[in-house]
Amino acid sequence: MKKALLSIACLGSGTAFAQVKDTLQTRNVEEVVLTASRKKENIKEIPSSVTIVGEKQVQSQLTVNSDITSILQYTVPSLGTSSGQTSNAGQTLRGRQVLVLIDGVPQSTPLRNGARDLRSIDPSVIERIEVIKGASSIYGNGADGGIINYITRRNKSDQKISGVSQIGITGQPYGGTLGFRASQLLSGKITDKFDYVASLAYEKTGYMKDADGVNLSPTYSTSKMDNYNGMLKLGYNLNQNQRIEASYIGYASKSDLDLGLKTGKYGITPTIGEGRGRNLETTPQGTPRNHNYKLNYDNKNLFHGTALNVNLYYQDFRTVYGYSDTFLNGGQSNVISKKKGARINLDTQLWNAQNSQAEIIYGADILNDQTVQKLEDGRYWTPDMNMTNIAPFALIKIDLLKKITIKGGVRYENIKVKVGDFDTLSTIKSDGTFTKSIFVTGGNLKYNAFVGNIGVRYNIENYLNLFGSFSQAYSINELGRILRTSTQGTIGNLETKPIIVNNYEFGATGQISKWINYEITSYVSTSKLGASFVQSPDRALMIQRSPEVVYGVEGFLHFTPAKWINFGGSYSWMEGITSIKNDGDYSAKINNSRISAPKVLAYVQARPTKALSIGLDMLHAFEQNRFEPNAKTGLYVYGEGKVPEYTVFNFRSSYEVNQSWKVSLGIENLFNKMYQPSIAWWSARDSEFVNSLGMRGTFMIEYKF
Repeated sequence: MKKALLSIACLGSGTAFAQVKDTLQTRNVEEVVLTASRKKENIKEIPSSVTIVGEKQVQSQLTVNSDITSILQYTVPSLGTSSGQTSNAGQTLRGRQVLVLIDGVPQSTPLRNGARDLRSIDPSVIERIEVIKGASSIYGNGADGGIINYITRRNKSDQKISGVSQIGITGQPYGGTLGFRASQLLSGKITDKFDYVASLAYEKTGYMKDADGVNLSPTYSTSKMDNYNGMLKLGYNLNQNQRIEASYIGYASKSDLDLGLKTGKYGITPTIGEGRGRNLETTPQGTPRNHNYKLNYDNKNLFHGTALNVNLYYQDFRTVYGYSDTFLNGGQSNVISKKKGARINLDTQLWNAQNSQAEIIYGADILNDQTVQKLEDGRYWTPDMNMTNIAPFALIKIDLLKKITIKGGVRYENIKVKVGDFDTLSTIKSDGTFTKSIFVTGGNLKYNAFVGNIGVRYNIENYLNLFGSFSQAYSINELGRILRTSTQGTIGNLETKPIIVNNYEFGATGQISKWINYEITSYVSTSKLGASFVQSPDRALMIQRSPEVVYGVEGFLHFTPAKWINFGGSYSWMEGITSIKNDGDYSAKINNSRISAPKVLAYVQARPTKALSIGLDMLHAFEQNRFEPNAKTGLYVYGEGKVPEYTVFNFRSSYEVNQSWKVSLGIENLFNKMYQPSIAWWSARDSEFVNSLGMRGTFMIEYKF
């Protein structure tokens, strides 16, 4: 199956302005972005919208909640709100799936999206998070809505050894167990050429309870989890132009929660945990392994005017779900994914005049992704899927008069997927009957296309910078779910075409005065064949393939009226429509599992004394009422439930005892608000109607040396 698409474009560019609310003065800083073009670029040179969550901001949010999905919901406009669970289902970016990376290594499993990719690293090792918003093909499969790249810490010290030690406790005012976390980061420079970074982090969470002190549902629960994270980076400077770096990052989370499940009633009584579980789970829920290995080589002057970057990587990922009885004989499932890849980047200067320059970035990506979903007893829920992707690319970047940046390029996607033979599971229908298992003959699927982007940025004055871009993404998303619900005996009869997203964006950003920064962005993304979860007549989930349009606006304002205080906020809104019959009638709406409710983020950060810092964050999610319930039953179908509005406040504070010691106190859900996460409402299921976390405090002690 082949698909060709040619466009004039730029290779996965993306960015504009950094949100830097972790400094006392929020301003348009000279900051570089790595993710947008896989090389260091000034944010003023990138013609679309980016959010940068800096190190201080990550560490400040860590004092409130170490769950990175929570950190992201408070810092990234147009990202869906967190479920508060181990699954990040529904936490889409601009209404589409996001590709998650750690130092450029893909963490997502788009062949079978397990929705555990956001929670794949501990925040203690993150230097910053770069969020490229809008479709991007630069890192390959899965970036329909954008990219979230966790950039890990690097050595910044000339000492042989320096470090940061942290220890903390978490708890809620309802009794029960306390949580505990500790981390140790070491870094240094052994010689002029050799440097290192090493880190270990461990967290044991306590019971998670709602605002009334009742245990939250044990399904996808973050209660009673052991979370581990280790990192080792070794760098060696061969000479002033050449550097080689090897790194390993490992993450694991395992639950030892033993609570029974008391199913509630949608919209009336929440599903909670009580008593003891049935002990049907043979393996703890969580992500027992996420190993990332990377070898990187840089040569700043391979030959005259040309730089080279080569990185090789390997990722081994496994996540385990809880017991399910939706299929015959029940069981636990695993998503297992192994990725091997190589990226080769060359950067050649075409000319470099006094106020203008041009360069071409070119190379190739090679990726092998082997993904499968299996039950603990060995039965296949999806077949083995073995994808090989070879993608050459080229990008031209032109800077004129230090005011205008033009990017344009193209990438050729050449993808082959080998699908194994398998037997589908016999599933249980809503009326108690079974669907019969069938044997599906596998085979080879082939896809190819030209995709790319083009963008322009015009920095008129400090107070007004305009940017506009067209970008594309190419994804084979949720192939595994399509295959596992097969009713045909061969994959040749299934609708497995890829998702090609065209993203159009226009925005403005600037610094009105020394103390006011802003950005406003509008976007439209289209796809001739999208993919959404919808509910079948027997209430099972299936994939709907149809043409789609998603559009929206977002923006932020940051104020720094004095050196000791800064405040600001952001607003995001989106809508999604689809033509179910592919007849040009876009009267149907994409459901709420992808289209998030409008969201306002606001914050104030103050330093009344040199040693004391205090901050308050607010998240307001608006009501989302886009669908009507069934006229006969009065029930909503999956993804269409009405979502009430809610507002939550978090408190952050720290006190620097001296240059080495600091204590921090954070309070999540400061006013102990009783509410449900958005997914509890839009999923419209009794078992998923759960409450959110009540008030929870974190106290931490930090020592730097």
